[in-house]
Amino acid sequence: MTTLRDLVLDDAAAVQRIYSGASVIFTRGHNMTIEEATTYVTAAITQARATPRERWCFGVTAGGDLIGLIKFRDRGAGHATLSYVLREDSWGRGYGTDAVRQVITYAFTATHLDRLSAKHHPDNPASGRVLTKAGFTRTTVFRGRADGAPVAYPVYEIHRPRGG
Repeated sequence: MTTLRDLVLDDAAAVQRIYSGASVIFTRGHNMTIEEATTYVTAAITQARATPRERWCFGVTAGGDLIGLIKFRDRGAGHATLSYVLREDSWGRGYGTDAVRQVITYAFTATHLDRLSAKHHPDNPASGRVLTKAGFTRTTVFRGRADGAPVAYPVYEIHRPRGG
């Protein structure tokens, strides 16, 4: 069973492990140090206490093991951007889809947000499948850069259900 929870200081080593190996190919590009992981967790805890809240970051757990992170950031006008990362050894088991579905429910019931969007690197189509399975619809392409080269990132959106 996949659950979401707030991060605690003791999560730094698990966060470092999440941001390593193949999991960082399309994100950071390099493994996270323990110092970076500690800073990341400390920032997530601070952001969870902020008023008004602009960022939400949750640990993704399976069987009590922290296997990933999922977060969204308020961009204004009822819109937030979503991102997630899973530890490489947890890929392909439905954890990402389940975590995204849980965040959608949370965002549309516990916040003022009306729309979530997410993008993924075009060389990571599995991330697009996660978003689609969770209810997102591909809407456009964001033309960005990665390692100095132009990249066309597919963009997906989901809206708060009407009457919700």
